[in-house]
Parts: sequence; C-alpha cells; structure tokens
Amino acid sequence: MARVTVEDCVKVVPNRFELVLLAAQRARDISAGQDLSVDRDNDKNPVIALREIADGKADLDSLRNHISRGVNRNTELTAEDEVLRALPQAAEEQWSEMEELSMDESQIEEVTFGDEDGSEETMEASSDDEPTVEDLESDEDFSMDISVDEDQEDLNL
Repeated sequence: MARVTVEDCVKVVPNRFELVLLAAQRARDISAGQDLSVDRDNDKNPVIALREIADGKADLDSLRNHISRGVNRNTELTAEDEVLRALPQAAEEQWSEMEELSMDESQIEEVTFGDEDGSEETMEASSDDEPTVEDLESDEDFSMDISVDEDQEDLNL
C-alpha cells in the first residue's frame, strides 16, 4: 500500500479546501462504479482518489464540473415552483380584500344563521336587541334544561 500525503496532493491542487472537494467527489465517483486509474492495493476509495490526484491521473476539470452540477441540480422551474412563487402575492391580495371588507358591529344590518339541514334564517341585527330566552325557546333545535336547587335557591342552567 502506497502512502499518500497531503503535501503530494497540494503540489497538484494548491488549495486544500478544493482538494478536499475534488477528492470527495472522485471517491463518490469510484463508489458509483467508475474505473480506477491506479491499482487498488487494498485501499479505500478516498485514499485511491487522493493517490489519483497526487499522480496527476484524475481529470480535475471533469471533477470540478461534476461538483458544480451537483450543487446546481434543478435549474428549470416546474409548474409547482410557479405556484409556490405566486403564493405570497396571492396571500397579500386576499389580505387586502379582507381589510377592505372589514367592518365594525354598527355596520352589520342582518345576520344569517344556517341549520344542519341546510335551511337558513335571517335576522336583523341591532346592538341593543339581544336574544331572549323566549326567542331561543321558539327555535325547534334549541333546548334548555333548568334545574332548581331548593337548598341554595339558585338557578342552574
């Protein structure tokens, strides 16, 4: 097994950070099945990659292009990307519409209630008229249980 030092590789690739990127990419390529340009000698893929770089047998430009393609994988926008880009603008438009429609209680003229069976009931709204027990009891779906505790003389609703 031949010993590879960083000093041997730095002669070919002066920047140590670039050396690490290139050796890692070459080791991935070897793991993916690319042919070796040096004997394996029972070495692991990162050591083989460093040996190839030190011997000048690795195609450094090809490795650099491979790294840049890996970083910039998706350059084309899909339909989903366009939808995601449009979401903030659509949300802002909806918020603007809601602000235009917002009103205080004095502007409400009528209220519509819907039942489970799909029927609706419309009532005029006024701030001084609150529903009474009689109004609620006239509703068919409304029920109220009243119990009186004789010892405390309190109503429990």
